[in-house]
Amino acid sequence: MKKTAIFSALLFFTALAYGQIFDPVKWSFSSEKVNDSEYNLKFTANIESGWYVYSQYLESDDGPIKTSFNYEKGTHFSLVGKNVETSDHRKELNDPLFDNMKVIKFSDKVVFTQKVKVADFSKPITGYLEFMTCDSERCLPPKEVDFSFTLKNDAGKTEKAASTEKADPAKAQEKTAATPETPLEPTTETIVPPVQSTSNDGIFDPVKWSLTVEKINEQEYNLALKATMEKGWYIYSQHIEEDGPEPTAVEFPENPNVEVLGKAVEKSAHKVEGFDEMFGMNVIKFKEEVVFNQKIKVTDPSQPVTGQVYFMTCDDARCLPAKEVPFRVIPATLTATMPVDAAGQVELTEAGLPEIDKTTAASCGSVVEEKEGKGIWAIFILGFLGGLLALLTPCVFPMIPLTVSFFTKGSENKKKGLVNAFMYGFYILLVYLLLSIPFHLLDSVSPGILNEISTNVWLNIAFFVIFLVFAFSFFGYYELTLPASWANKAAAAEGVGGAIGIFFMALTLALVSFSCTGPILGSLLAGALSSEGGAWQLSAGMGGFGLALALPFGLFAAFPSWLNSLPKSGGWMTTVKVVLGFLELALALKFLSNADLVKHWGLLKIEPFLLLWILVFVAMGFYLFGKIKFPHDSPIKKLAPARIVTGVLSFAFAAYLATGFIYDESAGSLRPLKLLSGLAPPAGYSWFYPKECPQNLDCFKDYEQGLAYARKMNKPIMIDFTGHACVNCRKMEEHVWPEPEVYKFLKDEFVLISLYVDEKIELPEAEQKVLPVKTGGTFKLRTTGHKWQYLQTETFENNSQPYYVLLSPDGKMLNSPVGYTPDSEEYSNFLQCGLDRFNELSGKEVLGSNQ
Repeated sequence: MKKTAIFSALLFFTALAYGQIFDPVKWSFSSEKVNDSEYNLKFTANIESGWYVYSQYLESDDGPIKTSFNYEKGTHFSLVGKNVETSDHRKELNDPLFDNMKVIKFSDKVVFTQKVKVADFSKPITGYLEFMTCDSERCLPPKEVDFSFTLKNDAGKTEKAASTEKADPAKAQEKTAATPETPLEPTTETIVPPVQSTSNDGIFDPVKWSLTVEKINEQEYNLALKATMEKGWYIYSQHIEEDGPEPTAVEFPENPNVEVLGKAVEKSAHKVEGFDEMFGMNVIKFKEEVVFNQKIKVTDPSQPVTGQVYFMTCDDARCLPAKEVPFRVIPATLTATMPVDAAGQVELTEAGLPEIDKTTAASCGSVVEEKEGKGIWAIFILGFLGGLLALLTPCVFPMIPLTVSFFTKGSENKKKGLVNAFMYGFYILLVYLLLSIPFHLLDSVSPGILNEISTNVWLNIAFFVIFLVFAFSFFGYYELTLPASWANKAAAAEGVGGAIGIFFMALTLALVSFSCTGPILGSLLAGALSSEGGAWQLSAGMGGFGLALALPFGLFAAFPSWLNSLPKSGGWMTTVKVVLGFLELALALKFLSNADLVKHWGLLKIEPFLLLWILVFVAMGFYLFGKIKFPHDSPIKKLAPARIVTGVLSFAFAAYLATGFIYDESAGSLRPLKLLSGLAPPAGYSWFYPKECPQNLDCFKDYEQGLAYARKMNKPIMIDFTGHACVNCRKMEEHVWPEPEVYKFLKDEFVLISLYVDEKIELPEAEQKVLPVKTGGTFKLRTTGHKWQYLQTETFENNSQPYYVLLSPDGKMLNSPVGYTPDSEEYSNFLQCGLDRFNELSGKEVLGSNQ
């Protein structure tokens, strides 16, 4: 190679010595509008006879200099896909000028087309291209040519762009000055004779490609690439002599996952072999139909394989420019898509996500708003129950008669005392509502931030540790209190008097009772963060909790005689605390399970989780029957009826948990326990009976794999936006999906694609992008979960899970998506509506294709 380059350079300088300057390549530039924000930049090289320029895609840097395009960086534009080379005179051969290295080169004329997306039309797109040109004996030194495109966002006209060749500044200035930057009429650069067009706009497209995949063994696969030609058109064999038509080639550029096993085997009943007058040589070509069977060997069948078919087509009078048709294959699922875009994807947005047409959705099936309302009320009631439990703890219960007596007896009159007591209750409610405000601020910054927090592995581990600390505090081994200075300052402010003084009395109660209320509030906070309502559900839960604490003070102030019916403080309050401690211990395992699910550690699968919960509730039963004691327990003289009932219920619940070890043949896994839906790991997350998908269903966890399969089977798609730590997702999978009226749709009619928004698998570096969000600001895709989260929030303007979207295989929305829908009849109607719409759209397409 080095010897050849030196020899070529000597020839070049010899030519200079004789006064001859070679300039065999002339460049021109133009642009073509694609849509309101995208343009094609066209770089056209007109090459003198006998000279060549080289492709951008050469196998190594040891040969000629590749043609390359270098852009000055800026935020006003971005490149879309690869630069596409188009020429009638493309040659792929072993070049003797470069030690018989395999090269791709062009003669006569070649057009390089780069699609760009423009964000700011006021700034030009500038840069330079570098190329090298050779004839059969010599090469000229590499040359750089400046370019500048000034694009205008108006009608779809072609514009010429300025160019400057760095080798000749004076000539460059002359060209720049002479090149107008105003829109011109479209040029006639594209090269198809306008006769007997196969379409109304004069564009020929006589060859259609399709692709199927066949498994040979665990690593080897056969790709059957089928070309169907219109009558009168041909494509050419791979085995064509030089200087003839372009041979067909199956290529896998830059694909380390693939080893190509020989050349493709050509199979056709319409092979034509003989002398071709158009090329003046013997050729092999095919008409009507031909299949190229290409064997490949892959290192990882689950990874996508991308490639392209390069071919040329002619009829008896003309040839079209050689063309590349990209394809994409997933060997493990035997799915293939052809054609795809230059990046090997299927109609993707700038985020690498699928384009979805929402205009086709039918109006049936929407139940989301109703369900969201139910979710808010459900957590309000849970918060209220938590507040009632807090009332029974030793930190709060003794305060009720003392505080009520203070207001009723220490006031000027009964009416004033009643007003103050109700004001005190209102302020208790207000204090707990104020605690939720910071989470609303976080939610407004980024709608998905609370979901991100709730599924954060380290935060879930922190909750696990905190709940263990809370549990042992309730067991009486130590007391958890806030800093004494906080309570002292709040108590000192009580002396202000009036409404302000009463507010600080309420704040003092919240602070001094933290050792009992803190664990319950922690459970409420963690539960709200891991549900779909986010900050609003947290406010509802805090409101319920605060209302339960506040009501006794107002009611007992209004009806003081009720105080006589209250039980006396005593050892029963310690029992309440210890029972809460056992519950905190069980909930701690839930958060460790969340972290385990998200990171796929396999530590706390369904079997050990159930076993630990059984131990917790058996231990609680023994405690209630006096067989286990803790530091603050009083001696038990006689078991109270309430204690006996609670103990029996604890043992009964442990027995219920044991039924979770029964094998469910219909689900293909352990029997799901409906009372534990969302608390326990999925039944398929098992040591003994693992299942990737719930209820023995087939599912995909990658959109593109599922989409390819749906296209192959011509079935509609259900996208299931879900999460490893999603409570309501598990309830849907374990309560609703097994119902016969629902299961038949999921099993037979739809392709199920489950997208986990909390999946923590990192994306390849090239896919980690910073993207704009509709609410303002940006969002960086770092993980697979981020990708699906962005798809859900930006495309469907929803960030709660579960969320179900029905689509046709070509990306058309079939009806309105729904969220958590515990009514199986409603959910079945939603699926039936989507299926009816799919059949309707398919019928219309069939009719249209026959016309």
